Order: sequence, then structure tokens, then C-alpha cells
Amino acid sequence: MKVPVLIQRLDDRLPLPSYEHPGDAAMDLRARATVTLAPGERAVVPTGIAIALPPGYAGFVHPRSGLAAKQGLGMVNAPGVIDAGYRGEIGVILINHDRHLSITLERGERIAQLVIKPVALADLIEVTQLPGSHRGQGGFGSTGTGSTTVDS
Repeated sequence: MKVPVLIQRLDDRLPLPSYEHPGDAAMDLRARATVTLAPGERAVVPTGIAIALPPGYAGFVHPRSGLAAKQGLGMVNAPGVIDAGYRGEIGVILINHDRHLSITLERGERIAQLVIKPVALADLIEVTQLPGSHRGQGGFGSTGTGSTTVDS
């Protein structure tokens, strides 16, 4: 299923995001600037594009597995969410998880992936008690070794 998404190129010298292979779920996003991240450092890296998603859709920015495996590059807020009403430049919050080496991302390098998905809006109905379920309150690894929670 294809959905029309309006895109504004903010840097004419960068290619638009694209699906690299038939059947891919995500389009590659590229760095608008060259950035060097020291070990443990994070930065918002601009992509040179802005999009207008139709109502009922959201964009989800995911890390690239190759950069994570080869260089220790991750995203601080994976996945990042692009709401249908957002019209600014897409930025990717990247972090260098390597303990010893800096990572340099060159302008135009593929740094993240964008997935466009339909989303349901919730109609919250407050109740005093939730109905039971097979799982109940088990979470955070409760089917294995147990869980730890922090009360606020």
C-alpha cells in the first residue's frame, strides 16, 4: 500500500530518501552535514528534508543496523516519531556508543531509516478497574526472571 507524502527538499545537493530494495519497509535518511561524535557524545543530525504526512499516519525514524554493528552508532530516542502535523526539518538524534573511537558521519551518508505507518488515535475511557487478562500486570521480563519497578 502506498500513501502520498509531500516532501520538501531543504538541500538541493542531497538525494531524496528512497527505498534501496524492492519490498523494503524503510527509506534511508542522509546526513545534511558532516558530524564527528566522540565516544559517548550525541548530536541532532539534520537530514535536509521536511515532510507533510496525511492525517492518520506517522513517521518512525529507526537506527541503521549496519552502523550500529560496525561502529556502535545508535539513536537516543529510537524510534523517533514524526507526527502528521510536524513540518520542520527531520533531525536524527544519534549517539556514539563506542567507548574508545570517534565516529565521523560524512555529509550525504545514510544515517537512519524512515518508516511511514498508519496510526490509530486512542479514545481514552477512564475506569476504576481494568478487566482481567491472561497476562495481568506481568511485564518487564515477567515471563522470565521477574521485574523491578520504581514507585514515584
